[in-house]
This record gives sequence, structure tokens and C-alpha cells, in this order.
Amino acid sequence: NFAPTPLARDNLLREGRNPANIYVTGNTVIDAMRHTVRTDYTHPELDWVGDHKLIFITAHRRENLGQPMRQMFRAIRRVMEEHPDVKAIYPIHMNPVVRRTAAKYLEGCDRIRIIEPLEVLDFHNFLARSYMVLTDSGGIQEETVTLGIPTVVMRYSNERSEGMCAGVLKLVGSGEDGIYEVVKRLLEPDSTEYAAMKKLSLLLTFVMMTNILNAFDAQMARGRQLVPVTKTDISLVKEIF
Repeated sequence: NFAPTPLARDNLLREGRNPANIYVTGNTVIDAMRHTVRTDYTHPELDWVGDHKLIFITAHRRENLGQPMRQMFRAIRRVMEEHPDVKAIYPIHMNPVVRRTAAKYLEGCDRIRIIEPLEVLDFHNFLARSYMVLTDSGGIQEETVTLGIPTVVMRYSNERSEGMCAGVLKLVGSGEDGIYEVVKRLLEPDSTEYAAMKKLSLLLTFVMMTNILNAFDAQMARGRQLVPVTKTDISLVKEIF
């Protein structure tokens, strides 16, 4: 069993798994971001954003098709119409139902760009330049926490427990008013709620990496030679503070 975090390891132990068969390895998606996120990255869509705050959107979960997705998109449209200092980019899913719904509720706003799906390198660099992320996805939450991007999760349940417990991710459901009110608060000038989420995100990354290194040291003491994260990785996070 290869656990990405010590908390994931603890969950396996509670299930009765053999401790000798559990390795804390770190998260390979986060490892990849060390190579994909670039300070010199450029893209025409990011040039379009300019100095505006960028909201990056992903929405595609099957359980949100229909009325939930309509409410999600109505909330986003309300936010955009009230905040001229914000632009949004939505790399849209290939599902035709998602595309029809997005066209109905999001098209026609000159500060919302609906674009085709992005390759992973582009996706990671768009995230890195975002002010906030609105998503109903799963894996993206690990990436935004690592990058320090406050994230609003448009779902009623969530399996990314580390971010939820730390207050880095806001679980708001798919209702229009709930999404609208939370995003509006986070976009307020000098929002203390936004600042707290951003700081907690960076702190959680540091704590998780430290815990993974500690677990790695324990594994090494038992002769287990998996390398999840390095001291150099942790020193890079320390530089943020």
C-alpha cells in the first residue's frame, strides 16, 4: 500500500492493513509540479487576463449535471457581473451536457473565457497564476493547496480531508446562493478570510512535507528504501514564510 500522506497511512491502519506493507511515498502529482510550473510561462489567455484577478474554473462531475450545475454557473455569472476587476477561465470538459449548460449560463460575458481542455503543463501554470479556484473536481484540490491558491469546492462531500481539516478548502455545495456568498466574501478588498486561506494553504504544504519526511526517516531506519520527498523540497517551502 502506497500512501501519499501520513493521514492516508493512518486510514489504512484503521482498516486493519499490515503496517509492514504501508509505505508513505508522497504525492506523485505534486512531485510533477516541481517540473511543470515555470516562472517564465506565457499563454495568450493569461495575457488576456492581464492585471485582473483570475478565477480558474473546473466543473464536470456527473452528480452535478442538471440543476446543480445550472446553479453553479448562475452563481459564477452573478459574481462576474458584480466584480469588474475579475476575469474567469474555464477549460471545459468534453461532456456535451456540460458544454450546453455552460454555453447557456456563461457565454456572453466578456470577462469569462470558455476554452478547450488544457495539457497538464498548461493546466498547472494556469493554476499557479490564479487568484482563486472554483471546482467540483478532486485531484485539483491537491494541486491548489500546494500552490497556495484558495479553493472553493462546489460539492457536498469531499475526500481531501487534509485540506478540509486545515480550512484551506471551502466546501460550499452546489447551491447558487452558497457559492455566490462565499466567493463574494473572498473577493472583498483586503479579505481576511482569503488571506487566512492562502496562508493556511502554504502552511499545510510545509507540515505535510515535514510529516512525509519524518515518515521516510522512520522507513529508512527499518531499511525501506522509498524516497518520497527530500530535504531540499522542504527548504523550498520554508522560503515562502
